[in-house]
Amino acid sequence: MTTMTAPIATLEDLRGRRALVLGLARSGTAVARLLADAGADVSAYDRRPPAELAEAVQTLGGRAVRLALGVGADEARTLIAGADLLVTSPSISPTMPTTDAWLRAAITDAIERGVEVVSEVELFLRLTRARVMAVTGTKGKTTTTSLIGAIMDAAGIPHLLGGNIGRPLIEEVERLRPQDWAVLELSELQLPTISRGAEVAVYTNIGADHLDRHGTEEAYRAVKARLAELSVRHGHVVLNADDPGCRDLGARLPAASIAWYALAAEDSWISARLVDGWLTIRGERVLAAAEVPVPGRHTLADALAAALAASLVGIPSEAIAAGIRDFGGVPHRLERVATRNGVAWVNDSQATIPMAAIGALDAFAPAKAVLIAGGKDKGLDYAALADAIARRCRAAVLIGETAARLEELIAGRVPVVRAVAMRDAVAAAAAWAMAGDVVVLAPAAASFDMFDDYAARGDAFRAAVRALDQAESESEA
Repeated sequence: MTTMTAPIATLEDLRGRRALVLGLARSGTAVARLLADAGADVSAYDRRPPAELAEAVQTLGGRAVRLALGVGADEARTLIAGADLLVTSPSISPTMPTTDAWLRAAITDAIERGVEVVSEVELFLRLTRARVMAVTGTKGKTTTTSLIGAIMDAAGIPHLLGGNIGRPLIEEVERLRPQDWAVLELSELQLPTISRGAEVAVYTNIGADHLDRHGTEEAYRAVKARLAELSVRHGHVVLNADDPGCRDLGARLPAASIAWYALAAEDSWISARLVDGWLTIRGERVLAAAEVPVPGRHTLADALAAALAASLVGIPSEAIAAGIRDFGGVPHRLERVATRNGVAWVNDSQATIPMAAIGALDAFAPAKAVLIAGGKDKGLDYAALADAIARRCRAAVLIGETAARLEELIAGRVPVVRAVAMRDAVAAAAAWAMAGDVVVLAPAAASFDMFDDYAARGDAFRAAVRALDQAESESEA
């Protein structure tokens, strides 16, 4: 049977649609609320049982959403077969092996029948009247997105941040006016679903990540390129000239659509760069690098990206400087959680790939580091991280699935401690750290072997550091 429905372009197009929301996490509940309010016939499927989803169900506010929670594959297939609109969570894709095979097949069958399959972000992009700026990259997306938000705050420009940064914007489509900005952080899970580019698309870097989902680095990079390919038609693409992945992407795009930034590269066509300790845009000094409040060269690069993007939409240098200067950082990203006995404790739980962990270590040079690393293996290469650990660390405390791989690479080069829980890891790090050192949680891996997500891992680190103080106080009592 072929499903014949008009493509969704307005809220009115949702009225009467038989919509099935696949996945009842934050974006799923937000889109379910919008669909119900717009007059759609809404169902929601999640493989988790009702007991685990009580809070999510409560956020639906009693709307008429039929729930299929914890049901088997057969019942879920029946729901999919009866829908003429599927809205998927970012983790559900018909092309990724991390989605159950039966669910991939059912979604593929629906697509072949003509059923529209969209994500919450794609639905937002179809419906919003707002101007759109989007940020992607392997690492640094959230910091750069947040910096852009801080700059827009300083400039008094109406905007909302959303997307992968944690706030679904789908319910804001009526609130956002044509003169407002939607600033979206977009991950590799969200990019394959979009059909519209941005007025300004910002790239922090394009490395290697999530090979468990994409199979090869080339496939991952192809997904990342989608935002630029859609945006060059009517907008600007901001690229990092220091990054090989960005250079490769830029070589395939019209030169007139690209604005480049760099800390190191000195090509004449670079618009934003670091010159004599200053962040500059088109030769104009904007802000002294020493005034960027979060440490690390990668943070300077993020600040340049945000500044260049802001300049492209007419924000003056004074507001750009004020926004960056007042930026307070982002939780779980080089977040200093304590200083104890002359040792700084830093939560960089969002450092989920080797490149990010190396950046975290280098951010505090020349201080020696005690690194807490390890987590769920994503099939990445850890050789460069092992070299950085040997160069920068007093000791390494290893946790999670990747602990054995990392230990093989660094054994004999730096002392290694294995820990089974975050509290044990923090206690071991405290034993090795000396005054003037920094203890850094920079796992270089995903969190799902031990934690619900990177934020839960960072929270566990914070709690374990607080427990050290409590134990110390009790021993002195």
